[in-house]
Amino acid sequence: MPARRTRRRALRAAAGLAALVLATSGVGHSVVGTVTGGVHRVDPFDDLAGRPEAGRGLNILLVGTDTREGLTDEERRAYHLGSTACHCADAVLLLHVSADRDRVDLIGLPRDSYAELPAHTFAVTGDRHPAHPDKLNAALSHGGPGLLVRTVEDLTGVRVDHYLEVSFVSFMRAVDVVGGVRVCAERPLKDDYAGLDLPAGTSTLDGAEALAYVRARHVDGASDLGRMERQQRFLAAFLDQALGSGTLLNPGRLSDTVDALIGSVSADRGFGAEEMLTLARAMGRLTTADTRFGSVPIADTARDVPGLGSTVVWDGTAADRLFDAVREDEPLPDEPGRTGARDKNDGAPPAGHAPPTTTADDVLC
Repeated sequence: MPARRTRRRALRAAAGLAALVLATSGVGHSVVGTVTGGVHRVDPFDDLAGRPEAGRGLNILLVGTDTREGLTDEERRAYHLGSTACHCADAVLLLHVSADRDRVDLIGLPRDSYAELPAHTFAVTGDRHPAHPDKLNAALSHGGPGLLVRTVEDLTGVRVDHYLEVSFVSFMRAVDVVGGVRVCAERPLKDDYAGLDLPAGTSTLDGAEALAYVRARHVDGASDLGRMERQQRFLAAFLDQALGSGTLLNPGRLSDTVDALIGSVSADRGFGAEEMLTLARAMGRLTTADTRFGSVPIADTARDVPGLGSTVVWDGTAADRLFDAVREDEPLPDEPGRTGARDKNDGAPPAGHAPPTTTADDVLC
Protein backbone atom coordinates (compact mmCIF):
# COMPACT_ATOMS: atom_id res chain seq x y z
CA MET A 1 0.00 0.00 0.00
CA PRO A 2 1.49 3.44 -0.85
CA ALA A 3 2.89 5.31 2.12
CA ARG A 4 0.59 8.31 1.66
CA ARG A 5 -2.51 6.14 1.66
CA THR A 6 -1.26 4.27 4.72
CA ARG A 7 -0.77 7.55 6.58
CA ARG A 8 -4.23 8.81 5.56
CA ARG A 9 -5.89 5.64 6.81
CA ALA A 10 -3.92 5.72 10.04
CA LEU A 11 -4.74 9.31 10.83
CA ARG A 12 -8.40 9.13 9.90
CA ALA A 13 -8.88 6.43 12.54
CA ALA A 14 -8.72 9.13 15.23
CA ALA A 15 -12.28 9.84 14.23
CA GLY A 16 -15.04 11.97 15.62
CA LEU A 17 -15.76 15.38 16.96
CA ALA A 18 -12.45 15.37 18.81
CA ALA A 19 -10.68 15.60 15.46
CA LEU A 20 -12.15 19.04 14.87
CA VAL A 21 -9.93 20.34 17.66
CA LEU A 22 -7.30 17.67 18.29
CA ALA A 23 -5.92 17.26 14.78
CA THR A 24 -4.68 20.84 14.73
CA SER A 25 -1.41 19.54 16.16
CA GLY A 26 -0.17 19.13 12.59
CA VAL A 27 0.99 22.76 12.62
CA GLY A 28 2.05 22.98 16.25
CA HIS A 29 1.51 25.11 19.30
CA SER A 30 0.72 28.38 17.51
CA VAL A 31 -2.44 27.11 15.85
CA VAL A 32 -3.50 25.10 18.88
CA GLY A 33 -2.98 28.21 20.98
CA THR A 34 -5.36 30.08 18.67
CA VAL A 35 -7.92 27.31 19.02
CA THR A 36 -7.73 27.12 22.78
CA GLY A 37 -7.83 30.90 23.08
CA GLY A 38 -11.09 31.10 21.16
CA VAL A 39 -12.87 28.08 22.63
CA HIS A 40 -15.68 28.85 25.05
CA ARG A 41 -14.86 27.38 28.44
CA VAL A 42 -17.30 25.56 30.71
CA ASP A 43 -16.97 23.98 34.16
CA PRO A 44 -18.73 20.60 33.89
CA PHE A 45 -16.82 19.08 36.82
CA ASP A 46 -17.52 21.73 39.46
CA ASP A 47 -19.46 20.51 42.49
CA LEU A 48 -19.73 16.91 41.22
CA ALA A 49 -19.85 14.51 44.16
CA GLY A 50 -19.73 10.74 44.33
CA ARG A 51 -17.99 10.40 40.99
CA PRO A 52 -16.64 7.05 39.69
CA GLU A 53 -13.03 6.29 40.44
CA ALA A 54 -10.61 7.17 37.69
CA GLY A 55 -9.86 4.23 35.44
CA ARG A 56 -6.95 3.68 33.09
CA GLY A 57 -6.76 5.69 29.90
CA LEU A 58 -8.47 8.94 28.96
CA ASN A 59 -12.24 9.49 28.55
CA ILE A 60 -13.67 12.46 26.64
CA LEU A 61 -17.39 13.19 26.42
CA LEU A 62 -18.13 14.48 22.91
CA VAL A 63 -21.41 16.36 22.46
CA GLY A 64 -23.11 17.77 19.38
CA THR A 65 -25.79 20.34 20.21
CA ASP A 66 -28.78 21.76 18.35
CA THR A 67 -27.79 25.39 18.97
CA ARG A 68 -28.86 27.67 16.08
CA GLU A 69 -26.86 30.71 17.18
CA GLY A 70 -25.09 32.32 14.23
CA LEU A 71 -27.70 31.28 11.66
CA THR A 72 -30.09 33.68 9.97
CA ASP A 73 -33.84 33.01 9.84
CA GLU A 74 -33.45 32.18 6.15
CA GLU A 75 -30.71 29.65 6.89
CA ARG A 76 -32.78 28.04 9.62
CA ARG A 77 -35.67 27.56 7.21
CA ALA A 78 -33.39 26.27 4.45
CA TYR A 79 -31.76 23.77 6.80
CA HIS A 80 -35.06 22.59 8.32
CA LEU A 81 -33.92 23.64 11.78
CA GLY A 82 -36.95 25.55 12.96
CA SER A 83 -36.83 28.84 14.84
CA THR A 84 -36.07 27.58 18.34
CA ALA A 85 -33.68 25.15 19.96
CA CYS A 86 -33.71 23.42 23.31
CA HIS A 87 -29.92 23.30 23.53
CA CYS A 88 -30.27 19.55 23.86
CA ALA A 89 -27.52 17.04 23.23
CA ASP A 90 -28.20 15.97 19.65
CA ALA A 91 -25.28 13.52 19.65
CA VAL A 92 -23.51 12.03 22.68
CA LEU A 93 -20.35 9.97 22.30
CA LEU A 94 -17.75 8.67 24.72
CA LEU A 95 -14.19 8.66 23.35
CA HIS A 96 -11.76 6.39 25.20
CA VAL A 97 -8.03 6.57 24.48
CA SER A 98 -5.99 3.76 26.03
CA ALA A 99 -3.34 4.56 28.61
CA ASP A 100 -0.51 3.60 26.28
CA ARG A 101 -2.21 5.54 23.43
CA ASP A 102 -2.34 2.49 21.14
CA ARG A 103 -6.15 2.17 20.88
CA VAL A 104 -9.20 4.43 20.51
CA ASP A 105 -12.81 3.44 21.18
CA LEU A 106 -15.72 5.70 20.16
CA ILE A 107 -18.96 4.63 21.85
CA GLY A 108 -22.30 6.10 20.85
CA LEU A 109 -24.78 6.79 23.67
CA PRO A 110 -28.31 7.01 22.20
CA ARG A 111 -29.75 10.45 22.89
CA ASP A 112 -33.14 8.89 23.67
CA SER A 113 -31.65 6.61 26.34
CA TYR A 114 -33.80 6.29 29.45
CA ALA A 115 -31.91 7.97 32.29
CA GLU A 116 -32.39 9.18 35.85
CA LEU A 117 -31.36 12.83 36.00
CA PRO A 118 -29.80 13.63 39.39
CA ALA A 119 -31.23 16.48 41.47
CA HIS A 120 -30.22 19.77 39.86
CA THR A 121 -30.90 23.45 39.38
CA PHE A 122 -32.99 23.92 36.25
CA ALA A 123 -30.93 26.13 33.93
CA VAL A 124 -33.93 28.01 32.47
CA THR A 125 -35.67 29.12 35.66
CA GLY A 126 -33.13 28.60 38.42
CA ASP A 127 -35.57 26.34 40.29
CA ARG A 128 -34.29 23.31 42.15
CA HIS A 129 -35.50 20.03 40.63
CA PRO A 130 -35.39 16.66 42.40
CA ALA A 131 -34.02 13.59 40.64
CA HIS A 132 -36.40 12.43 37.92
CA PRO A 133 -36.49 10.13 34.86
CA ASP A 134 -35.90 11.67 31.44
CA LYS A 135 -34.08 11.08 28.18
CA LEU A 136 -30.31 11.42 28.19
CA ASN A 137 -30.26 14.37 25.79
CA ALA A 138 -32.43 16.44 28.14
CA ALA A 139 -29.67 16.58 30.75
CA LEU A 140 -27.81 19.32 28.86
CA SER A 141 -30.81 21.63 28.54
CA HIS A 142 -31.93 20.99 32.13
CA GLY A 143 -28.64 21.54 33.92
CA GLY A 144 -25.89 22.26 31.41
CA PRO A 145 -22.65 20.32 30.82
CA GLY A 146 -22.28 19.44 34.51
CA LEU A 147 -25.61 17.61 34.65
CA LEU A 148 -24.88 15.81 31.39
CA VAL A 149 -21.48 14.64 32.68
CA ARG A 150 -23.00 13.47 35.95
CA THR A 151 -25.83 11.63 34.16
CA VAL A 152 -23.38 9.88 31.80
CA GLU A 153 -21.14 8.91 34.71
CA ASP A 154 -24.14 7.53 36.63
CA LEU A 155 -25.27 5.53 33.60
CA THR A 156 -21.87 4.13 32.65
CA GLY A 157 -19.83 4.08 35.85
CA VAL A 158 -17.03 5.64 33.77
CA ARG A 159 -15.28 8.81 34.96
CA VAL A 160 -15.23 11.56 32.32
CA ASP A 161 -11.88 13.38 32.09
CA HIS A 162 -12.70 16.04 29.50
CA TYR A 163 -15.75 17.61 27.85
CA LEU A 164 -15.99 18.87 24.25
CA GLU A 165 -19.14 20.36 22.69
CA VAL A 166 -19.71 21.38 19.05
CA SER A 167 -22.81 23.10 17.60
CA PHE A 168 -24.76 22.71 14.33
CA VAL A 169 -23.17 25.91 13.03
CA SER A 170 -19.55 24.84 13.49
CA PHE A 171 -20.34 21.41 12.09
CA MET A 172 -21.75 22.77 8.81
CA ARG A 173 -19.00 25.33 8.34
CA ALA A 174 -16.25 22.80 8.99
CA VAL A 175 -17.73 20.46 6.34
CA ASP A 176 -17.77 23.28 3.79
CA VAL A 177 -14.17 24.27 4.58
CA VAL A 178 -12.86 20.77 3.79
CA GLY A 179 -14.74 20.77 0.47
CA GLY A 180 -17.59 18.46 1.44
CA VAL A 181 -17.63 14.89 2.71
CA ARG A 182 -18.30 11.70 0.74
CA VAL A 183 -20.86 9.22 2.04
CA CYS A 184 -22.32 6.00 0.72
CA ALA A 185 -26.00 5.02 0.67
CA GLU A 186 -27.02 1.52 -0.38
CA ARG A 187 -30.53 2.80 -1.10
CA PRO A 188 -32.14 6.25 -1.43
CA LEU A 189 -32.43 8.11 1.89
CA LYS A 190 -35.27 10.60 2.27
CA ASP A 191 -36.43 12.44 5.38
CA ASP A 192 -38.61 15.51 4.84
CA TYR A 193 -38.33 16.51 8.50
CA ALA A 194 -34.54 16.86 8.28
CA GLY A 195 -34.48 17.98 4.64
CA LEU A 196 -32.59 14.89 3.48
CA ASP A 197 -33.01 13.57 -0.07
CA LEU A 198 -30.03 11.40 -0.97
CA PRO A 199 -29.85 9.00 -3.93
CA ALA A 200 -28.40 5.52 -3.69
CA GLY A 201 -24.66 5.35 -4.25
CA THR A 202 -21.86 7.77 -3.39
CA SER A 203 -22.55 11.46 -2.78
CA THR A 204 -20.43 14.36 -1.62
CA LEU A 205 -22.35 16.41 0.93
CA ASP A 206 -21.91 20.10 1.68
CA GLY A 207 -22.45 21.45 5.17
CA ALA A 208 -26.23 21.78 4.98
CA GLU A 209 -26.65 18.34 3.38
CA ALA A 210 -24.30 16.79 5.94
CA LEU A 211 -26.35 18.25 8.77
CA ALA A 212 -29.52 16.73 7.30
CA TYR A 213 -27.72 13.38 6.96
CA VAL A 214 -26.63 13.19 10.60
CA ARG A 215 -29.93 14.58 11.94
CA ALA A 216 -32.32 12.35 9.95
CA ARG A 217 -34.48 10.06 12.08
CA HIS A 218 -37.13 8.94 9.57
CA VAL A 219 -35.16 7.09 6.89
CA ASP A 220 -35.34 3.61 8.41
CA GLY A 221 -36.83 1.72 11.32
CA ALA A 222 -33.88 2.44 13.60
CA SER A 223 -34.74 6.07 14.46
CA ASP A 224 -32.29 7.22 17.15
CA LEU A 225 -30.01 4.19 16.72
CA GLY A 226 -29.86 4.47 12.95
CA ARG A 227 -29.03 8.15 13.19
CA MET A 228 -26.31 7.45 15.75
CA GLU A 229 -24.63 4.96 13.42
CA ARG A 230 -24.80 7.47 10.54
CA GLN A 231 -23.17 10.05 12.81
CA GLN A 232 -20.29 7.69 13.57
CA ARG A 233 -19.78 6.87 9.89
CA PHE A 234 -19.88 10.53 8.97
CA LEU A 235 -17.33 11.50 11.60
CA ALA A 236 -14.88 8.96 10.24
CA ALA A 237 -15.52 10.15 6.68
CA PHE A 238 -15.09 13.80 7.71
CA LEU A 239 -11.64 13.16 9.13
CA ASP A 240 -10.69 11.10 6.09
CA GLN A 241 -11.62 14.03 3.84
CA ALA A 242 -9.95 16.63 6.05
CA LEU A 243 -6.68 14.72 6.02
CA GLY A 244 -6.91 13.67 2.38
CA SER A 245 -7.49 17.26 1.27
CA GLY A 246 -4.59 18.47 3.39
CA THR A 247 -6.80 20.84 5.38
CA LEU A 248 -5.44 19.84 8.76
CA LEU A 249 -1.85 19.82 7.60
CA ASN A 250 -1.96 23.16 5.69
CA PRO A 251 -1.68 26.24 7.93
CA GLY A 252 -3.70 28.44 5.55
CA ARG A 253 -6.59 26.02 5.10
CA LEU A 254 -6.45 25.03 8.75
CA SER A 255 -6.84 28.70 9.68
CA ASP A 256 -10.13 28.74 7.76
CA THR A 257 -11.27 25.65 9.64
CA VAL A 258 -10.35 27.23 12.96
CA ASP A 259 -12.25 30.40 12.03
CA ALA A 260 -15.30 28.27 11.23
CA LEU A 261 -15.18 26.57 14.60
CA ILE A 262 -14.19 29.33 16.99
CA GLY A 263 -17.15 30.70 18.88
CA SER A 264 -19.24 27.56 18.62
CA VAL A 265 -17.00 25.06 20.41
CA SER A 266 -17.04 24.60 24.19
CA ALA A 267 -14.58 22.61 26.33
CA ASP A 268 -13.68 22.20 29.97
CA ARG A 269 -10.99 24.49 31.34
CA GLY A 270 -8.51 21.65 31.77
CA PHE A 271 -8.59 20.74 28.08
CA GLY A 272 -5.84 23.09 27.00
CA ALA A 273 -3.18 23.31 24.31
CA GLU A 274 -0.75 20.88 25.91
CA GLU A 275 -3.47 18.27 26.46
CA MET A 276 -4.65 18.62 22.87
CA LEU A 277 -1.15 18.32 21.44
CA THR A 278 -0.23 15.32 23.55
CA LEU A 279 -3.42 13.49 22.66
CA ALA A 280 -3.35 14.42 18.98
CA ARG A 281 0.22 13.20 18.55
CA ALA A 282 -0.67 9.90 20.16
CA MET A 283 -3.77 9.49 18.01
CA GLY A 284 -1.81 10.27 14.86
CA ARG A 285 0.24 7.10 15.38
CA LEU A 286 -2.80 4.82 15.31
CA THR A 287 -3.96 2.58 12.47
CA THR A 288 -7.54 1.81 11.49
CA ALA A 289 -7.29 -1.55 13.26
CA ASP A 290 -6.65 0.34 16.50
CA THR A 291 -9.94 2.26 16.42
CA ARG A 292 -13.34 0.80 17.22
CA PHE A 293 -16.81 2.28 16.80
CA GLY A 294 -19.43 0.82 19.11
CA SER A 295 -22.74 1.46 20.82
CA VAL A 296 -24.40 0.56 24.08
CA PRO A 297 -26.16 -2.85 24.09
CA ILE A 298 -29.93 -2.30 23.92
CA ALA A 299 -32.74 -4.23 25.64
CA ASP A 300 -35.64 -2.21 24.18
CA THR A 301 -35.43 0.24 21.27
CA ALA A 302 -38.82 1.88 21.86
CA ARG A 303 -40.13 1.56 25.41
CA ASP A 304 -42.98 3.96 26.02
CA VAL A 305 -42.64 5.90 29.27
CA PRO A 306 -45.52 8.15 30.40
CA GLY A 307 -44.49 11.77 30.03
CA LEU A 308 -41.37 10.90 28.01
CA GLY A 309 -42.67 8.96 25.03
CA SER A 310 -40.48 6.39 23.28
CA THR A 311 -37.17 5.72 25.03
CA VAL A 312 -34.16 3.48 24.46
CA VAL A 313 -33.49 1.10 27.36
CA TRP A 314 -30.03 -0.39 27.78
CA ASP A 315 -29.29 -4.05 28.37
CA GLY A 316 -27.86 -3.62 31.87
CA THR A 317 -25.75 -6.78 32.00
CA ALA A 318 -24.17 -6.33 28.57
CA ALA A 319 -23.71 -2.59 29.11
CA ASP A 320 -21.87 -3.31 32.37
CA ARG A 321 -19.46 -5.56 30.45
CA LEU A 322 -18.89 -2.82 27.90
CA PHE A 323 -18.13 -0.11 30.43
CA ASP A 324 -16.13 -2.46 32.65
CA ALA A 325 -13.83 -2.85 29.63
CA VAL A 326 -13.59 0.93 29.27
CA ARG A 327 -12.73 1.38 32.95
CA GLU A 328 -10.16 -1.41 32.82
CA ASP A 329 -8.73 -0.05 29.55
CA GLU A 330 -9.43 -3.30 27.72
CA PRO A 331 -10.70 -3.80 24.13
CA LEU A 332 -14.47 -3.52 23.75
CA PRO A 333 -16.19 -6.90 24.14
CA ASP A 334 -17.92 -8.56 21.21
CA GLU A 335 -21.44 -9.27 22.42
CA PRO A 336 -23.21 -12.49 21.31
CA GLY A 337 -24.75 -12.02 17.90
CA ARG A 338 -22.18 -9.55 16.65
CA THR A 339 -20.94 -10.72 13.30
CA GLY A 340 -19.42 -7.53 11.97
CA ALA A 341 -20.87 -4.42 10.36
CA ARG A 342 -24.48 -4.84 9.33
CA ASP A 343 -26.06 -3.25 6.31
CA LYS A 344 -25.46 0.51 6.42
CA ASN A 345 -29.13 1.47 6.35
CA ASP A 346 -31.13 -1.40 7.79
CA GLY A 347 -33.23 -1.33 10.95
CA ALA A 348 -32.33 -1.48 14.60
CA PRO A 349 -30.50 -4.47 16.09
CA PRO A 350 -32.46 -7.14 17.94
CA ALA A 351 -33.23 -6.41 21.57
CA GLY A 352 -30.46 -7.62 23.85
CA HIS A 353 -27.68 -6.79 21.40
CA ALA A 354 -25.71 -3.73 20.51
CA PRO A 355 -25.09 -2.59 16.97
CA PRO A 356 -21.88 -4.33 15.89
CA THR A 357 -18.60 -2.89 16.99
CA THR A 358 -16.67 -1.99 13.84
CA THR A 359 -13.34 -0.52 12.90
CA ALA A 360 -12.94 2.78 11.10
CA ASP A 361 -12.53 1.00 7.76
CA ASP A 362 -15.98 -0.56 8.13
CA VAL A 363 -17.75 2.78 8.35
CA LEU A 364 -16.07 4.56 5.47
CA CYS A 365 -17.02 4.33 1.79
